[in-house]
Amino acid sequence: MIGNSRLHWAGFIGETLQTWDTNHLPAAAIKEIIESWSAGIWPQEILPLKGTVSAPRDLRLYVASVVPTQTELWQTYPAVRIITLDQIPLLGIYPTLGIDRALAVWGAGKIWGWPVLVIDAGTALTFTGADGNHQLVGGAILPGLGLQLKSLGQKTAALPEIELPAEIPQRFALNTKEAIQSGIVYTVIAGVRDFISAWWDSYPESRILLTGGDRTPIFTYLQAQAPEVAALITVEPNLIFWGMHSIVNIQ
Repeated sequence: MIGNSRLHWAGFIGETLQTWDTNHLPAAAIKEIIESWSAGIWPQEILPLKGTVSAPRDLRLYVASVVPTQTELWQTYPAVRIITLDQIPLLGIYPTLGIDRALAVWGAGKIWGWPVLVIDAGTALTFTGADGNHQLVGGAILPGLGLQLKSLGQKTAALPEIELPAEIPQRFALNTKEAIQSGIVYTVIAGVRDFISAWWDSYPESRILLTGGDRTPIFTYLQAQAPEVAALITVEPNLIFWGMHSIVNIQ
């Protein structure tokens, strides 16, 4: 999965799923990887798939991407398949829906059941819901926690760029760093709770799944602020890959 910030990898050896991340790779590195695969060599320094020493000659590569320029670099591999929105049997998909959101909600529904709401805490924080008929209900997009912190540090003259706190911060802070943390964390968590509440009003038996790179801090903050909500959320980092796995197996 080619995301906005990184490449997210998954490999299946039998039914065992292994995952890892890398930065976006330059064209030369991708060319080297493709040449290695074609020669039956597995470059462990880039792709550390445990239990794999050599690459099978028919190694299949499935790609979903939100970054077209990165997608193009992989298309010279003979056994590549690009997964697109029209391959996902989710009803009501609109043309500009992100492939990552569609795959995540499809994977969540297929494994955990429908209806389902997926909260993806990545570069963007997104909400995507589907009903019991596999129909997209809709969702929302806002800047993720890291992006909000970075924007204040980069777009203001006096505010520092800071990191996410490990624990939920004090609400009424007495210094600038903690004031920024408080403002962003509490408003994001309030928004998450509000979206969950609104979804449960319509689909009270629905599963809620949390994924994405910032899933752990989001869940930690929810446990502190709304433990009764957190107790009903399933944290699953690999929703997109389970969605891809399902698409590959049904076509």
